[in-house]
Amino acid sequence: MTSNEIRQSFLEFFKEKDHKIVPSSSVVPYDDPTLLFANAGMNQFKDVFLGTGTREYSRCADTQKCIRAGGKHNDLEEVGVDGYHHTFFEMLGNWSFGDYYKKEAIKWAWELLTEIWKLPKGRLWATVYETDDEAFNLWKNETDIDPTHVLKFDEKDNFWEMGDTGPCGPCSEIHYDLTKEGCTSKDINTELEDVIEIWNLVFIQYNRDNKGKLTTLPKKNVDTGMGFERVVRVLQGKTSNYGTDIFQPIISKICEITGKKYEGENVSSINAIADHIRALTFAISDGAVPSNEGRGYVLRRILRRAARLSRKLNYKKPLIYRLVDIVVDNFKDTFPELYENRDFVIEVIRAEEESFSVTLDRGLELFYEVILKLEKNKVKSFPGEDAFKLYDTYGFPLDLTQVMAKEHGYTVDMEKFEEEMNIQKERARKDRKEHFAYSDSKNIELDEKDIGKNSVYNPWELEEKGIEIKIVKQFELKKPSENILVLTKNPFYSEAGGQISDVGKIIANNGIELEVFDVPNKYSVLVKTPNDTEIPELDKSVIAKVDYRKRRSIQRNHTATHILHEALRQVLGNHVKQMGSLVSDEYLRFDFPHFQKVESDQLTKIEEIVNNKIQENITIKTLEDITIEEANKIPNVKKFFGEKYEDKVRVVIVDDKYSIEFCGGTHVSSTNDIGLFKITKEESISSGVRRIFARTGEGIIKLIDEKLSDIEKIISDLPSKHSDNFKSGLANFKKDYKGADFRDVDLMKKLITYQDETIKSLYEVREKYLEEKKQTEKELLKQNLQKVFEQLDTIIIKSPVVDSVTVVSEIMELSNMDELKELGDELYKKLKNGVGLIAVVLNDKINLVCAVSDNLIKERNLHAGKLISEVAKELGGGGGGRPHLATAGGKDVSKLNEVITNFPSKIKNILNK
Repeated sequence: MTSNEIRQSFLEFFKEKDHKIVPSSSVVPYDDPTLLFANAGMNQFKDVFLGTGTREYSRCADTQKCIRAGGKHNDLEEVGVDGYHHTFFEMLGNWSFGDYYKKEAIKWAWELLTEIWKLPKGRLWATVYETDDEAFNLWKNETDIDPTHVLKFDEKDNFWEMGDTGPCGPCSEIHYDLTKEGCTSKDINTELEDVIEIWNLVFIQYNRDNKGKLTTLPKKNVDTGMGFERVVRVLQGKTSNYGTDIFQPIISKICEITGKKYEGENVSSINAIADHIRALTFAISDGAVPSNEGRGYVLRRILRRAARLSRKLNYKKPLIYRLVDIVVDNFKDTFPELYENRDFVIEVIRAEEESFSVTLDRGLELFYEVILKLEKNKVKSFPGEDAFKLYDTYGFPLDLTQVMAKEHGYTVDMEKFEEEMNIQKERARKDRKEHFAYSDSKNIELDEKDIGKNSVYNPWELEEKGIEIKIVKQFELKKPSENILVLTKNPFYSEAGGQISDVGKIIANNGIELEVFDVPNKYSVLVKTPNDTEIPELDKSVIAKVDYRKRRSIQRNHTATHILHEALRQVLGNHVKQMGSLVSDEYLRFDFPHFQKVESDQLTKIEEIVNNKIQENITIKTLEDITIEEANKIPNVKKFFGEKYEDKVRVVIVDDKYSIEFCGGTHVSSTNDIGLFKITKEESISSGVRRIFARTGEGIIKLIDEKLSDIEKIISDLPSKHSDNFKSGLANFKKDYKGADFRDVDLMKKLITYQDETIKSLYEVREKYLEEKKQTEKELLKQNLQKVFEQLDTIIIKSPVVDSVTVVSEIMELSNMDELKELGDELYKKLKNGVGLIAVVLNDKINLVCAVSDNLIKERNLHAGKLISEVAKELGGGGGGRPHLATAGGKDVSKLNEVITNFPSKIKNILNK
C-alpha cells in the first residue's frame, strides 16, 4: 500500500467501528499556552480529559499533525542521525471518551495490524504496565499473540501522564521486530532502530492530585497514538522511514537541485532536510512564523539547520523554499490548508534563508575571534561556552564547530558545552513546563443539562437588572478571597479568538458583591472580594452583571476587525490572513502576513473601505451551531489562521458578499453602532508579518483626548508669537468637542482631521521656532566668544614664561560648556610655544580645559590629557584626552585658586626633569 492508502485504511477501519473521523487540529496550538506545538494526537482533546469540555461523540479517530522540536518532547538533534526520529510527524489515533475501554482497544489494534494489514504475528510484541494485570490478561485471552511476547514494564515505559498533575493511566505499547534473525524480550524498549514502537494504547483511568495521590476517574478514556511514518516503513518493508514514499519524492527533489547522490555522508544531511521542510511547511501553513522567541524560535532553528546542511552538500544557494511545492503536492489531499497557503509559506522560507547567510557570516566572525584568542594564549581547547554560543545564537551545529576547530588544531571542551546545554534545557523546561490553570476544576463533573447553554449573546435589556443564574460549584482558587464559580448559563465571555474576557459582578442573595476578574472557560468565572476578605459559601442563586459598557466597546472593535480583515485583502491581496488579533475595549490589533510596509496611501484606502462599510448600516447576522462541514461549504468563509474548531461552529456575517467568518465572539447588531474607524499605527513584528492598531467608538474619544493633550503641550512650549494663531482654533475645537457623541461620525472625522492638521502645523512651527532659537543662540555665542577671545589674548600676554615656555593658568567666567569648548580650541590655536589651563565654574561644578602646543608634545614630552588628569584629581574629579587638547571636571571649588596658582610650578618641575 502507498502511504495515502495506509492512512485511509486506518481511518476507514475505525469508521466501521462507529468512530467519528475528525480533522487534525492545527499544529500550532493557539488555544493552549502550555505547548509550543501540537505534539500528540490527544492535544485537541485535552479539555475532555481535564473535564472542562465535551464532544458530541464518544469515540473518534483522526490523523494529527505533530511537531516535536522544543520543550519536553524534542527530537531535533536525533533527526537525520537515525531513520525514525522526526521533527514533524503524523499521529494516527483513536479515542474513547467514557465509551469502550481496554478490551476493545486491544482487540481492534490486533485486528487492524494482523487481519487488515496482515503483519506477521510473530514479529509483534506488546508491553503493559507492571501492575496492569487486566491489560496483560486481555492480550493473552482476546488475541492470539504469542504469550511470551507480552511483557511488563515499570512506570518509565508504560505509564502515561499529561503533566505533574491531572489525568493519567497505564499504557500498552505495540512493538514491531524488523531484525533479520528475530529479537528477544531483552531487545524491547531498548531504542533499537530495528525494534520499534509503532502504537501506544493509553488507558486514562486515574487523576493524580498535587500530592501525587491517584484516584480512579468516574469515566475512563482511551487515547491511542500510532506513528504514521513508522508503520508505513513497516508495511512498505523499508529499513528506514526515509525509504518510504512519504519522503522519497522530497529526497529525489533535493538530489535533483543539489546534484548530489543519495549515498555515503550525504544521506544524513538529505534526510534531515527532507524532514525539516515538512515541519516548516506544515507549521508556517498553520500560522507560525520564524522569530526569536517561543515556537517562532524553534522554527528558525529548524530552518537554519536545514540551510546549514545544504551547505554541507556544497550547495550555497537558497534551497529549502524550493522544496515547498513537493511537500504541498504530496499532502494537499489530506491537508488542504497546505495548498491554500503555499505562496505564503514559500515567501516566509525564502526570506529566512536569505537573511541566514548574514547570520552565518557573523557566526564565522565569532569563531575566528575565538581562534585568535586561543592562539595568543596558546590554549588547545576550544571553549565550550563559545561553542554553545555558536550553536544557540548563530545556529552552528556542534559537529560543524568541532570540524572547524579540528582544522585549526583544537578540540571543543564538551564538558562545558554540555553544561551550557543543560542550563538552557532546564531553563526551557521551566518556561514550558506543562501546567494547567485552575487545576482543581478538572475534578468537576460537568452535566450539560445542569450547566445549560452559555448566554454571552444575551440582549441588552439584561444590562441593568443582570441575569439570575445558579452556582453549580464553588471552591477556593489561590487564597480565601478568590474563588472559582461554575455557573449555569454563564453570561460572561471567556477570552478566545483574540477577544478579551468580560468583567463584571456576581451579587449573592446574602448581600455579598463579588468582582468577576477573569473568565477561564465558558462555564466558570473567577471572583474576588473588593477588600480581600474571605468569601463564604454563597447562595446557589445569584445575579450576574456583565460590565456591558466595556462589552459594547469590545463588540465595536470585534466587528471592525472583521471589516478590516476583508479591507486588507482588497487593498493588499488575498495572501492576507488573520495570524493573530487582540480585541479589547480600548483598541483592536490585527496581525497578518505581508512582506512590505503598508504605505500611507494604502492605509488611507483601507480606512476608507472600512468606514464606508460601517456607514452602510449593515445588520450583523450570525449562524448559530451549524456543523463545521456546513460552514466550510459557505462561499468565501474565513477561518482564523490555525484556530481549532469544534464540531459545531458560529459564523458571523457582515454583508453576504463582504465578510463571512467563523467566530464565537460578540459583535454589534448593526455596523453603524461602531462609529468612526481610525488606524493609529502600522508596524512590523517579525519577518513577513505586519501589525495594525486601530480604534473605534469610545476609543475614538480617548484618541481625541490624547491628541488634544499633545496639542496643548506643544502650544504651551511655544512663545506667544508662534502659538497665538493656534489658540483661537483650539478654542473652537473644544466648543465643538464638548459633549460630542462618538456616533456622530462626521463630527469625529472633522475633529480628528483638525487635530491631525493642527499637530502637523504645530510640528512645522516648532521646528521653525527651534531653528530660529538655535540661530539666535549661535549668534549670541559668537558675540560672547568674541569678548572671551579678547580676554584670552590679554591673559596669554600676561602669562608667565617658564623655561622659555608660556604657561597660561586662569579662572574665567563663561555662560556654558559650548563657550568652554570653543575657548579650548582657540587656546590651542594661539599657543605657539606654550601650555594652558583654563577653569570655569558652572552650577557649582568645576570644568577644565587644557591645551599644549604641538612642538612641546614632541620636544618636551608634555601631554594635555595627563596634565589635566592630575589637576582634576587634586580637585576631587577626573578626566583626560588627547596630547594637544583635553577636558576634565572637579568638585572641590575651595581648592581651585590654589591649583590654578600652582600650575606654572607644576609645569616647571616637569620641564626640569
